Parts: sequence; C-alpha cells; structure tokens
Amino acid sequence: MRILNYLGKPVTLTQREKARADVLQRKFDNELKNALGFEISITTLTTLVKAVSEQKFFEIAPADYMPIRAGQGSWSTNLVTYRSYAISDDFESGNLNMGSNGSRLAQADAGVDSVSVPVINWGKGISWNLPELQIAAKSGNWDLVTSKEESRKKNYDLGIQQIMFLGSLQNSSVQGLLTQSGVTTDTTTITQALSTLAGPDLKYFCANVLDLYRSNCARTAWPTHFIIPESDYLGLAGPSNAEFHLKSTLQVLEETFTILTKKPFKILPCAYGDKAYNKKFINVGTGKQCYALLNYDEKSLRADLPVPYTATLANSLDNFQFQNAAYAQYTGVKAYRPLELYYFQF
Repeated sequence: MRILNYLGKPVTLTQREKARADVLQRKFDNELKNALGFEISITTLTTLVKAVSEQKFFEIAPADYMPIRAGQGSWSTNLVTYRSYAISDDFESGNLNMGSNGSRLAQADAGVDSVSVPVINWGKGISWNLPELQIAAKSGNWDLVTSKEESRKKNYDLGIQQIMFLGSLQNSSVQGLLTQSGVTTDTTTITQALSTLAGPDLKYFCANVLDLYRSNCARTAWPTHFIIPESDYLGLAGPSNAEFHLKSTLQVLEETFTILTKKPFKILPCAYGDKAYNKKFINVGTGKQCYALLNYDEKSLRADLPVPYTATLANSLDNFQFQNAAYAQYTGVKAYRPLELYYFQF
C-alpha cells in the first residue's frame, strides 16, 4: 500500500522514520489483538446477548450495472473474444449494368479481429486449531470458523466489486466500468451536478446528451443505463422546476430517456463515480466526478468470472491444526464495442 501526500505523490521515509514506524506498528498490532481477543471481562450482573453486531461495508451489486458472465472459460489464462466487421463498398456499387454481358459483380466481404482479456487467479486460506475452537465455544454465541469464512468471502466480494467498477490498482490491463481506455470522455457537457439543473438547463441537457451518445456510436445503439455519482443521485429527488413542483429531476430524466429510447431506462447511483473514491485509480487521474452512458449488452461490454468463489473442505495433518482455502478466477471489465460506452467527467 502506498501513502500519498496532499499533492498525490508517494510519501518516503528515512531509515530512522521506518524504524520508529515499525516499533509503533508492532505496538498497535499487539493492542489490537488484545482488544479483539477471546477474553472479555464480565461480572455476575453481565448478560451475553445472543445477537452479534457485525461490521458493515459499502456494498453494491455489479451485475445491476454491467453484464457479468460466470463459469465460462474456467482455468484459462486469457479469454479471447472475436469481433467481426462488414467490409463492403457502398450499396449502389452493386447496381447491375444490364447492357454489359459478363460484367464483374461488386463484392461484399467480412473481416475479424480478436480481443484478449487476461484471467487473474485468486486464492486465500483460513486456519484454526483446537484450543481456539474450545476457547471460542466458551465465549458465548460467536462461531470462530464461520466468522473466518465470512471474513474471507466478504474480502472476495468487496474486492470483485472494486475491480468491476474501478479496475486494479496494480495491473493496468485489469480495468473497470468507469476506467476503460479508448472510450470517449466528454469534459464539457456536464460541468456541474445534475441535481443542480432545473428548467431550461435541464431541458437542454436532456435534448443533447442522447444525441452525443448516438453520434459517438454512429447511431448503431441506444443507451440503456446512465451511471451517475451517488452524491449527485441523492439530490435528484428535488423538483425539476422551482415554480411547479410536479416532478422530480430524477423522474424527468428517467421519463425522457425512456420515451426517447423506446425501452425501459435505468439511472443508477454509484459511489465509485464520486471523485473521493476513484482518485487513486488508473484512467481517472487525480479524481473526477464520473458519469457513464452504456448499452447493457454482453456483446458491448462484459466482465467474466471463469471460476466463481469456491471453498475447499477443511483438513488437518495432525487433527490439531485445521485449514482450508478458497479460490476463484476473474477478469476486469472489457468494452468490446467501446463506442457504445460514453463517459462524462468534471
């Protein structure tokens, strides 16, 4: 993990500073272990409550925002997807000259290329021993093994969630929904939060944003989803017109896009679109408010989970110490038709 200063540059320590940091880290680790250990002081007037209050995390369902294909290409190192192209002259080049015998026909052809996406292998283990089980059993209603397994599964879920939206911090070839390279990024259309638009400004935005998307993809597709920063989404419940409180800004946007695209349209909030959460990631730069118009179609963009999260059976060599592992394979998100994904940033 890198620590950055207020300018976004890595912080470097001298040898003396590193030594002091190591001593403090060991001290804090020991204090944390004692604070999170089995031994908790109680008295005769203490009652152990059955319910356990668990730690909570920010969670979002990536499949609501993008197609995710699971179980295909298991144990591959790369997933290759072919893309086909029509290669022909203009339509009227096929007009026949009836006055010429044996004239050569104009030809239609097709071409193909491929897109390769790297597959990442993932695995983590958990372990426990008999004394830990016995001590945990006396501590009340807390299940040691279950808690360890839930911790690992949560680590996987949150990691995949971050990968799907923002990609990898370490591997530039593993990109997320909001960090695709080669996608048009518009920095002039949205220059303030949509929740602040009203009246003529909101009407102007609705009239232009879909045309930008359609022009970008040569009018070959319609968007189905509009992903916006959560901080902006939470303000869309306000009235779209200060004088007539008939509809909220969110209602106006959803109804307008649904009418124009002639199919149900979704506007979804995404905290990863807020600059406070994406400033560390590749292709977002120093942090921007990120919006995305996309076509929810796995031929347009997709993420893959070739091997979903799988846990092995627990085993032991001495019947005293036990362990098991969980493993998975995943890819980042890939825009196979990059013109059907359109970014707005400010």
